[in-house]
Amino acid sequence: MSKQELEVPGQDADCCSGVSEAPLDEERAAELAKVFKALGDPVRLRLLSMIASRGEGGETCVCEMTPAFDLSQPTISHHLKLLRQAGLIDCERRGTWVHYWVLPGALDKLAGFLTAPQTAGAAA
Repeated sequence: MSKQELEVPGQDADCCSGVSEAPLDEERAAELAKVFKALGDPVRLRLLSMIASRGEGGETCVCEMTPAFDLSQPTISHHLKLLRQAGLIDCERRGTWVHYWVLPGALDKLAGFLTAPQTAGAAA
């Protein structure tokens, strides 16, 4: 899986077939499990939310996130590393601090995978 962009296995950049459209094969399930495992921890989910809330192209410094948790900075950095390995965020060191951002399209692709297709006559 690329660190630059979340690759939902079995999908083109232009195609977002959802979980309800076809059964997952073993490889797809393993790759998606890495992403969901990263999101399965409340600290990592909050960190992703803090980064994503900066908007498209927005960045957050680790120095801004650490005070929101009763955890050490190395623990926060470990959680951020797992989000990077899952292909959800990326970062850049600037002097002492590291700045994080959500990878373009990563959340949209994940949401597209989870979204069931709309059918005619479906209740809203």
